[in-house]
Amino acid sequence: MIVAPETRDLEELAGKLAGWLSGQMPKATGIAIGNLAYPRGAGQSHETVLFDARWSEGGREHEQGCVVRIKPRSFTVFPDNLFDEQYQVMKLLAEDGRVRVARPLWFEEDPELLGNPFFVMEKKQGRVPVSIPPYAREGWLSEATPEQRRTLWTNAVIQLATIQCVPTDRFGFLKGPAGAEQGLAQEWDKYVRFTTWLEEVAPQPILRAALERLKSSWPHQDPAGLVWGDARIGNMMFDENFDVVAVMDWEQPSLGGALHDLAWFCTLAETMHGRSAVHGAYLEGMGTREETIALWEETCGKSAEGLEWYEEFTHFKMTCTGVRLGQLRGTPMMDEAMMRKRLKVD
Repeated sequence: MIVAPETRDLEELAGKLAGWLSGQMPKATGIAIGNLAYPRGAGQSHETVLFDARWSEGGREHEQGCVVRIKPRSFTVFPDNLFDEQYQVMKLLAEDGRVRVARPLWFEEDPELLGNPFFVMEKKQGRVPVSIPPYAREGWLSEATPEQRRTLWTNAVIQLATIQCVPTDRFGFLKGPAGAEQGLAQEWDKYVRFTTWLEEVAPQPILRAALERLKSSWPHQDPAGLVWGDARIGNMMFDENFDVVAVMDWEQPSLGGALHDLAWFCTLAETMHGRSAVHGAYLEGMGTREETIALWEETCGKSAEGLEWYEEFTHFKMTCTGVRLGQLRGTPMMDEAMMRKRLKVD
């Protein structure tokens, strides 16, 4: 199922990309674009199109699998525009080499060609545990053996933890506003502003009450680190050996600290394939929360003490996103009783 926020004529897009690439590669001749397709079961927030490019240069034939990611126009899920930043984050991570990301190739700031800025990155080959339909109910991961799933889980957690091994000194462009430049203060500021943004459409008393409850139990543990933003196996690509090919979807990065991604990963794992799965089904072989935490700590050398608060904050973040998606689609994704239960608001 194609879940892109909007789609366009792919034949017309091919012609535009071929002309644009001729400017990026002035020595290339015979540029041809083919095999355009929208990814299935993923990619709800950005229009993302897969394609293959072929050209001649220096007496040789070249071929490159590519992905074009276009900045959202009207279907904006988040209040912060971090389109440029996600490209820069991927570029630095690709240069560092420890976190497996698709290599960014070109960035186009001018919105004239495709209606908004866009960037092109290399296309990786592999399989993704998609959300639609839920990967735990059907598809290659549900059909895998417990041993294969264990391998996938181990490799996924190691990559998740490896993000926290990357020095953050080159990521200064991710700093937040004064008083909330990094650490928990930055992520907190982002979601306070998210709540205010949602209130431009309708009051959000439950979200406000949840913020007060979370603030009253503010954690002492706030280890530094880079935030991926949507840390889950559904944003990872795996090869036939169940190893990680790419860590994807860096649209909401920050310097908010190491525990946000771990909390998000654990929360989504329980929701999608854990013993109390809501949207999927239990997948034998996937590690437990306790095993995930232990492997994460062992890999990155940071403490996960106080993770419970960050998991509750994760539920708040997910609720904000759910409310926003409901606003965009004109249909609420959760009722008031569900919100109160999730956010522990009376």
